[in-house]
Amino acid sequence: MNVPTLAKGFARFWYAFVIGDDWKIAASVVAVLVVGTVALLAGAGPGGMLAALLALLLMAGFAGVLLIDVRHRGSS
Repeated sequence: MNVPTLAKGFARFWYAFVIGDDWKIAASVVAVLVVGTVALLAGAGPGGMLAALLALLLMAGFAGVLLIDVRHRGSS
């Protein structure tokens, strides 16, 4: 195998692993990570409280995506 083939396979693996079947979940995780990074850089509250808030945001994002998908599949 040559290097471009290996690089292409590596990129395909990570795309399938991160994005998977539903890009909306990956987008919500990235959005929460961006919010967390901005909050940390701005010096927001204690780390433990921020971690708990980000965990809640991750769960809310997943629940929102799940509701959107269930509602979409139920209407078809």
